[in-house]
Amino acid sequence: MTKDADSGGRRSVASKVVAILDAFQPGATEMSLNELSRRSGLATSTAYRHANELVEGGLLEPGQHGGYRIGLRLWEIGSLARRGLALRDLAAPYMLDLYEATHENVHLAVLDGYEALYILKTTGRRSVPVKAREARRLPLHATGVGKVLLAHAAAEVVDHVISRGLHAFTPHTIVAPETLLSTLADVRRKGYAHSAEEMTLGTMSVAAPIHDVTGAVMAALSLVSRPVRSDVQRLAPAVRTAALGISREVCGAGLTSAQAPASGPDQ
Repeated sequence: MTKDADSGGRRSVASKVVAILDAFQPGATEMSLNELSRRSGLATSTAYRHANELVEGGLLEPGQHGGYRIGLRLWEIGSLARRGLALRDLAAPYMLDLYEATHENVHLAVLDGYEALYILKTTGRRSVPVKAREARRLPLHATGVGKVLLAHAAAEVVDHVISRGLHAFTPHTIVAPETLLSTLADVRRKGYAHSAEEMTLGTMSVAAPIHDVTGAVMAALSLVSRPVRSDVQRLAPAVRTAALGISREVCGAGLTSAQAPASGPDQ
């Protein structure tokens, strides 16, 4: 183990490499050495040394402006992860059918810690632009899939989400704990969730749960569109039907939530 001046203690080489890779986020896919140093919390010389070693191994590659970006080798290694692929494979045909029927965005997400992790997306040229994309995390309280996952999550997950504050992304975002709890109760009662311009202005979503072989909710399926051409009462049955179809496939394959990409707050 070596000591990094910016770490305030001793850190292993592996932890420094993880810090460098973790610095890359959806809004920061390419960055300069100084930015990489700042985001990773490593000294510039340390970040430079390890980043160049990652470039040599193909995990990073030189950026277009002299910085660094994720390399194809890292994507190649990531594609070998089997956990969650079965769920994606089973859901894909139903998601395509739902898209063909509506020509709107169709998303598949799972609970990862205290966020919704999007693992599959089906979209087209006519679909409304959205923030969600594969491998991106979005908040639970402001999204359709998030409300479904939160409505069926353990009480400690709900408590944690509320205790850390409900951020207002738009004027329509639910920020009052009592309102959120009432909404989650409605989700469980109705069998679907509705989010209207709570994450992004100009979009709405309808989401439904996907159950595993034990009956637990392992994922959520949603359809996202523009409010002006949407009707919750019309779209909800279609989303629920697709989610039920995926649930049947999941149960037939004997899958459980542990075989989704994530399964709880400790992930």
